[in-house]
Amino acid sequence: MGLDILYEDRDIIVVNKAAGLLTIGTGNDNGRTAHAALDDYVRKGNYKSRERIFIVHRLDRDTSGALVFARTEEVKEKLQSTWKEVEKTYLAFVEGHPDPEEGTISSYLVESSARRVYSTNDKNEGRLSHTKYKVIKTVGERSLLEISLLTGRKNQIRVHVADKGWPIVGDGKYGRKIRDNKRLALHSHQLTFAHPFSGEMMTFEAPVPATFHQMAAAPEPNPPKERN
Repeated sequence: MGLDILYEDRDIIVVNKAAGLLTIGTGNDNGRTAHAALDDYVRKGNYKSRERIFIVHRLDRDTSGALVFARTEEVKEKLQSTWKEVEKTYLAFVEGHPDPEEGTISSYLVESSARRVYSTNDKNEGRLSHTKYKVIKTVGERSLLEISLLTGRKNQIRVHVADKGWPIVGDGKYGRKIRDNKRLALHSHQLTFAHPFSGEMMTFEAPVPATFHQMAAAPEPNPPKERN
């Protein structure tokens, strides 16, 4: 199903989600979601079981990486009430070379009726959002960024870097779709938070998939065909 379990106890399950897998169903997914797969997992094949999984946060379908689920509604509510305090670190390959190489992008974000998120200058219309970034390395015309999500809005990272002219590689919605790009080059790499009951600070790191690394270099242009 495109899930690797990174950690589990009686309260939480942390997984590494593959790109292309929905977090939760939309009605047109035939049950192929991270939520459905983990529901089946905790029920151990017994459809009468009362065990179930609760959504704490979401990742876009095309974003891979660390994702947390709760095993009770109480745990879900505890985690969501402190979610702003969670340290969320992403990796992203973007088009171009960000200048400056380190900084914070801030704007008011709003979602259109067509479900497209965009920045606005109207603070009464949008929600103030902050994304911190740092260039880790450059590969040709692309750059690898380490990104800290300071607020958690829908499509926030994708919109903010696109606003700066550095769209995420493979982002056909806010950048440009290239045939050779097999996925969105955005990965939820690390989450750090206090356990909802023990209070212990825990850090979970999702290994970076090979499909992500393969997007480092821009595809070579096709050579012109020779005429006979």
